[in-house]
Amino acid sequence: MSWMFLAIAICFEIAATSFIGTTQGFTKPVPTVLVLLGYGASFTMLAQAVKGLEIGVAYAIWSAVGTAAIAIIGMLFLGENASWPKFVGLGLVIAGVIVLNLSSASHGGGHGGAASEPGAPSGPSIVAEA
Repeated sequence: MSWMFLAIAICFEIAATSFIGTTQGFTKPVPTVLVLLGYGASFTMLAQAVKGLEIGVAYAIWSAVGTAAIAIIGMLFLGENASWPKFVGLGLVIAGVIVLNLSSASHGGGHGGAASEPGAPSGPSIVAEA
């Protein structure tokens, strides 16, 4: 379920960022409200996703997929230039996310980085349970 929340968060973030230019510096009320609602929905879904995923990995995926998607949308639909340095940079972002995921998997994965040991805490110690 956490992965589904993360996918939804990414979709809202991509949609909001794609239309941020239509706000004309947040001077157009309707586009501004829609963009802010999109970001609000994205962060709400991201918060749900990190209940079951490591925050570092979830945020890395959220930001990397969003960055790559916006760069591609910009090149395909918004008249931004496509260049080799841009593609190399996108490749490095993707490679970084892969390394984070592999690192997480090799150290037990799970929420908060805790290994799956009996009695091990399931989340960060700085969060108070209600």
